[in-house]
Amino acid sequence: MRDNRIKTFYTSKQVLQKDNTNFSKSPLKPKLLIEYLEKQNLSAHFDIISDFRRFSENDFLVAHTKEYVSAFFKGNKPLCESNSLRWSLQFADSIRYTNSSLYHAIKHSIEHPEHICFAPVSGMHHATPERGGSFCSMSGQVIASIKIFREFGLSGAYLDLDGHYGNSIEDSRYFVEDLDKAIPIGCNINPFGRHQNYIDDLKEHLEDLGEKILSGKIHYLVFAHGADSHESDDLGGQCSTAEWMQSSELVYDFVKDVSVKMKKPLPLTLALFGGYRQDDFDSVLSLHTADLVTCLNKLVEARIHFEPDVKVEEPEA
Repeated sequence: MRDNRIKTFYTSKQVLQKDNTNFSKSPLKPKLLIEYLEKQNLSAHFDIISDFRRFSENDFLVAHTKEYVSAFFKGNKPLCESNSLRWSLQFADSIRYTNSSLYHAIKHSIEHPEHICFAPVSGMHHATPERGGSFCSMSGQVIASIKIFREFGLSGAYLDLDGHYGNSIEDSRYFVEDLDKAIPIGCNINPFGRHQNYIDDLKEHLEDLGEKILSGKIHYLVFAHGADSHESDDLGGQCSTAEWMQSSELVYDFVKDVSVKMKKPLPLTLALFGGYRQDDFDSVLSLHTADLVTCLNKLVEARIHFEPDVKVEEPEA
C-alpha cells in the first residue's frame, strides 16, 4: 500500500529569490509550483520535508571536475555561467539544495518504498563533468545515483520525458567510474519521435524497463515529466495535451503493475525538469500539476479532478 501523501523535498533555499531576467524560469519553478498547488487547493496531498542538508562542494566532485566546481561556487566566468543563466551567490547556494533535494528524495523512497517522493527540481540533465549547459548547472541525477549506489549498492533508472535528450548521464560515464552500475546502460530513458511515435517508443522502453526491474537489475525509478515535451512549449513540442497526459498514465500504470508483480511498492521519485512559456508560465505549472494528480489518482486512488489548462499560443501577425 502507498501512503496517500507525496513526500515533497522542498525548501525556499532551493529557489532563486529574485527574478534576474533569465529566459529559463527553472530556478524559480519549485516555488511557483508549490504556490500553484496551493491555489488549486491541492496542498493537502503533499507532505513538505524541508530539513534536508545542502550539498557541500565535495558532493559535486562526485560528478564534476575540481576546476568547474570551484569556478561555479566562486562565480568565476565563463564557467560559472556555462549554464546560460546569470550567476549570483544566492543562485549558486540554491543549487546546493536542488541537487540535495533529488538525492534525499530518492534515498527516502528506498528506505520507505510505500512513500511516493517528489523533488520539485530541474536544471540538471544537460550538465557535464567540465561545465554546465542549457540551463543546467550540475549533474544532479549522476550525483544522486552514485551516492545511492555507494551507500546501498542499488541501481536506478530515469524516465526522462523532458522535451530534450538528457545527455548528462551518458556524457558522464567516462568520468565517473561506477556510473554504469549506478545507472546501467539503457536506463537513461528518453523517448524519441513525435505524437503516436513518441507514445509507441515510450511503451517499448517501459516493457524493457519492466523486465530489468523484475529481474532485479533495477531497484528504483525516477520519473521526470518535463513540460517542454508539450507541443505548445517555446522550446519543445513532441505531444499534444492528450498525448502528454497519456504518457503520464502509461508511466503510473506501469509503476502500479510492476509493484503488483513485485508484491511490494517500487521505490518512486518524481522530478520536474523542463518547461518554457514566456507568454503564460501557468500552462507549464498546470501540466506539472496534472502529472502529479495523475500519480495520486493512479497509485493511491485519490480521485482528484483536475484538467490541465494549457493556453494556446496566439499566431504571430
